[in-house]
Amino acid sequence: MSYPAQSGQFTLGHRCVHRLGYGAMQLAGPGVFGPPKDRAAAVAVLRAAVAQGVNHIDTSDFYGPHVTNQIIREALHPYIDDLVIVTKISARRGPDGAWLPAFSRAELTEAVEDNLRNLGLDVLEVVNLRAMFNPHHPVEGSLEAPLAVLADLQRQGKVRHIGLSNVTPTQIADARRLCEIVCVQNYYNLAHRDDDAMIDDLARDGIPYVPFFPLGGFSPLQSSILSEVAAQLGATAMQVALACLLRRAPNILLIPGTSSLGHLQENLAAAALVLPDAAMMALEGVAVG
Repeated sequence: MSYPAQSGQFTLGHRCVHRLGYGAMQLAGPGVFGPPKDRAAAVAVLRAAVAQGVNHIDTSDFYGPHVTNQIIREALHPYIDDLVIVTKISARRGPDGAWLPAFSRAELTEAVEDNLRNLGLDVLEVVNLRAMFNPHHPVEGSLEAPLAVLADLQRQGKVRHIGLSNVTPTQIADARRLCEIVCVQNYYNLAHRDDDAMIDDLARDGIPYVPFFPLGGFSPLQSSILSEVAAQLGATAMQVALACLLRRAPNILLIPGTSSLGHLQENLAAAALVLPDAAMMALEGVAVG
């Protein structure tokens, strides 16, 4: 297999963003519920990310809920011109923090309004519709009705672009017959590669693929192969994992999240890490555990 060169930018909607962005989920409290332990530290991480060139931030108003968007606004508003904030809708949080579907017209509309208000925006640049038929992995189900609601909000000028999250290839194909889809956000990392064919199909059409949990999520990636490659390159295992995804396909945009300034620096440095072809081939053998 040949691997593309690691390039710095890709088009998201009608904006050009750096391929290594930032995911805001970890700025909320434990379990992505409630306020962070250190709000000032969360503000500092966001400001440091943007100061170092990050211009793609992924968030949602159901993180907290409301918490991460309010912190983003506190830290970064008024926003610099090239900053692209991507959010997602179609879920809500139960009193115990449970992730629940919120697919009705009223719930979707309220979610867009909540994101606009808490981010301090007049229009949301990209809104990902997250398929919540199963909150943990993609399963088939029609997205026609919720996409119609999003398209209506787009016509009202509240949403500029529409994306998808937690979806199957069939759902992507069906959605693209209904409206323009500018990105797909699914679970993908070195140890979970079910979407390999999907990534290549989207790349051919110039559509970004945004892996969530690119470093393994709540169970961080661990692999002897990953550790060996990292040692050979003088990098951390997580830097190698990110650099590998950046080189895997030109349309992959990464949004690793952290609430730590130190980890932020490590993540951003991965954009400059050059992986030889031999390292890429070795990393194809990475597995969970």
